[in-house]
Amino acid sequence: MKNIFLNNFTVTRQRRNAKDHYKSVVIWFTGLSGSGKTTLAQAVEEKLHQAYCRTMLLDGDNIRHGLCKDLGFSNEDRKENIRRIGEVAKLFIESGAITLVSFISPFKEGRDKVKELLGGVIEIYVKCPINVCENRDVKGMYKKSRANEIEDFTGIDSLYETPISPDLIVYTDQETLGESVNKVLGVLINRGIINNEN
Repeated sequence: MKNIFLNNFTVTRQRRNAKDHYKSVVIWFTGLSGSGKTTLAQAVEEKLHQAYCRTMLLDGDNIRHGLCKDLGFSNEDRKENIRRIGEVAKLFIESGAITLVSFISPFKEGRDKVKELLGGVIEIYVKCPINVCENRDVKGMYKKSRANEIEDFTGIDSLYETPISPDLIVYTDQETLGESVNKVLGVLINRGIINNEN
């Protein structure tokens, strides 16, 4: 951008990570509404917090109450929503936090752009059949979509592109919450993000 310059700071992500017993990373939870993304992300964050890791959980609904409250649910607005959260997540990993992102993030293109921006993420596909998500329907959104009270609802009249090669798939209709949490923590241990002593 013209007349705007990036500053290079001396205290970097690498230097912050060197002072901690873990590494900052983005854990990106994607899946249909009602699949259990935020429930899982909260449970993982709780375990990490108890292990003295600095964390931040970014949730799609919460972000739409503030930073993205000007966006709707058209394809273009959904792309912008994910672009913005990618930039926010970048700030948090630079600060040295393990950043958990819980967004439907329906389009492969948007997820790929975020991975490029962040130099990679740990992508967790929270897989759950749509009929199970619809039966849960905690927020009543599937019912409203079926009644044509809302438009562009992912999985009903808006596309969800299944991740091709996520780092982990959790099956929330088959696994207990504890089992899914342990699977995520196992990936973090195997990647050297945290250690068994955490």
